[in-house]
Amino acid sequence: MKRKELSKKERLFCDFYSRTRNTREAAFKAGYILAPERAAERLMCRKDIQEAITKLDEKRIAKTADISAGLKRAAFGSIADAIRLLFDENLTAEDIDGLDLFCISEIKRPKGGGMEIKFIDRLKALEKLQNLAEISSDREKIPFVEAIEKSAKAVFDRE
Repeated sequence: MKRKELSKKERLFCDFYSRTRNTREAAFKAGYILAPERAAERLMCRKDIQEAITKLDEKRIAKTADISAGLKRAAFGSIADAIRLLFDENLTAEDIDGLDLFCISEIKRPKGGGMEIKFIDRLKALEKLQNLAEISSDREKIPFVEAIEKSAKAVFDRE
């Protein structure tokens, strides 16, 4: 028997579970207020729910990779093009389009002339990168949780 699309509560459960990895909390937050543990058990046994959670996990991993790449670029990127912008007075619009100015947070031209360039705070980028690495390392512990869930499913399937 093929299931129809997930309900709003089921989608919320998948989203909360993907974020927290806590079945009871996810079920409660999704609106399964009476006996959230039982609701979570029933939901986690369904293949369509497991597939939805896997898709959400994959999206989160992709977003994390994008964020990590941006933070690495901010923390370790070159400022050579910003220096070129500052000192090369003969740059054309096409030249400027080709410059890598990712590490710049602000550019000003004061009234007295010259140019003022503010760079992204590399220390903050490094701190965020470290936080992201810690979160990712916590996620690596998930196979243990998945093993427990599979064991629980096997027990309930026998009943």
